[in-house]
Amino acid sequence: MATNIGMMDSAYFVGRNEILTWINNRLQLNLSRVEEAASGAVQCQMIDMTYPGAVPMHKVNFDAKTEYDMIQNYKVLQEVFNKLKIDKHIEVNRLVKGRPLDNLEFLQWLKRYCDSVNGGIMNENYDPVERRLKVGKEKSLKGSKSSKSLQANSLYNSASGELAGNNKNIVSKQGKSGAAASSDVRALSKEITDLKLSVDLLEKERDFYFAKLRDIEILCQTPQVENHPIAVAVKKILYAADAKESALEEAQEYIAQAIDNGEIEEAANDED
Repeated sequence: MATNIGMMDSAYFVGRNEILTWINNRLQLNLSRVEEAASGAVQCQMIDMTYPGAVPMHKVNFDAKTEYDMIQNYKVLQEVFNKLKIDKHIEVNRLVKGRPLDNLEFLQWLKRYCDSVNGGIMNENYDPVERRLKVGKEKSLKGSKSSKSLQANSLYNSASGELAGNNKNIVSKQGKSGAAASSDVRALSKEITDLKLSVDLLEKERDFYFAKLRDIEILCQTPQVENHPIAVAVKKILYAADAKESALEEAQEYIAQAIDNGEIEEAANDED
């Protein structure tokens, strides 16, 4: 079972669109960005679908917006992981920041894990909407925004009715409001553009380093050198699960032992 998945595993090459499609199809949501799952509620319900009834869904807050509420969701998830003996530490402090790459990596891991349990087959007996309804959490991650819009429209209509007798003031106020709204839209559009550029740069940087790691892996798998102590030590670091800090120490100890046993010198002589 894929509890320990190294960074070079194919799971981490699954794209954002595939991850979002996987979530939306199974949980009947309408997410458009991976960071919309930063609250941890999606992850909780995905595990609940994989292990029906394992997650105390009444403790999961689908409307979590503050870091405090998000952290409570991840506490629930970590407790379930511990109960199910899933060896995975959740980097809560990074995930609640809503950064796309951190959330994408965790969702990539989650998909790989769930697929390893159910073979990638959807649980047809699990009704995600009904499950959320039963615990009083039917508001989806998108629904809360729609609800706020409806409330705003209602308030606007009410205010318009009260001010109907003073058309000039209304026109004047609407003109000022429209100018302010237009300015806000331009500012938000610029911010969105800047964020997209930032994400694109981060993805290119990630792909660049992944490609280098893949080249190193292929080199270390070359039949002539794959059993060389240096190649073995490098693979220990490459295949370490969850970026454990002990991977470097383990590799260094392996090389030191190989030197003491004369294996590196023998390998060098064989190459000569």
